[in-house]
Amino acid sequence: MTEPVTRTLDVPGATLTYDVRGDLAQRPVLLTIGSPMGASGFPTLASYFEDRTVVTYDPRGVERSVRDGELTELSPEDHAADLAALIDHLDVGPVDIFASSGGAVNALALAARRPDLINTLVAHEPPLAGIIPDHQSAQAAIADMYETYQRVGLGPGMAKFIALVMYDGEIPVDYTQQPAPDPAMFGLPVEDDGSRTDALLGQNLRGCTSYQPDFDALGKVRDRIVVGVGEESHNALAGRGGKAAAERLGLTPVVFPSNHGGFLGNEYGQPGKPEEFAAKLREVLG
Repeated sequence: MTEPVTRTLDVPGATLTYDVRGDLAQRPVLLTIGSPMGASGFPTLASYFEDRTVVTYDPRGVERSVRDGELTELSPEDHAADLAALIDHLDVGPVDIFASSGGAVNALALAARRPDLINTLVAHEPPLAGIIPDHQSAQAAIADMYETYQRVGLGPGMAKFIALVMYDGEIPVDYTQQPAPDPAMFGLPVEDDGSRTDALLGQNLRGCTSYQPDFDALGKVRDRIVVGVGEESHNALAGRGGKAAAERLGLTPVVFPSNHGGFLGNEYGQPGKPEEFAAKLREVLG
């Protein structure tokens, strides 16, 4: 497996850390992105593309990419600006992009504002809660989750996050009135340590899930966009966000093996089906 070369890039408000596997002269480069997942989530997937140059990075505020000043909430537009700066800095555009979860939302923002930087974008399960039919109930649940995190800390907030992303089907209007899940059930801390710096709950959650993609702009480059959903995701929120985005673009979602994290090896102890996933990704990148 090609060993990554790690470098940094200063952008307004942050220093981004990225890794390059292979020769940047080999085109098109494959950029793999998540959010708030950083580069540490992609080594297994990258190992199946040793014939290509693969770039991974940590979004601002995640792992090695350090933010300056106050840790305010971030939007997909903020991340899209970082992605554009990274691709321009490397001088490798247009690139192929595999983007998962919040990274898929950020990549759609990039495609709308800088389509010149994209060859093919595979947007895998973007959690676009703002465009699904039950968006009001979903966004109310997300607002409750954020408020819980700010009020009593990571464990209770993350327990509500896990419960929501695992929920199968439309979110009922009385969802937030149901008993709160016990953080201990998920191995999460029950006590509040006082910190409010979590990249998911504190910085990216609301901006990502409420994002309204510019479908007029995306429609002009729809032939370069693939929307992916997991075969095991059923009617969970992120998969439903992907289906809703595909419908708005007049695309048929491409079914990928496994679930929301189907490309993972054992990076986080919850492996998907990375070999099968990589084969499908290679097929759609064509």
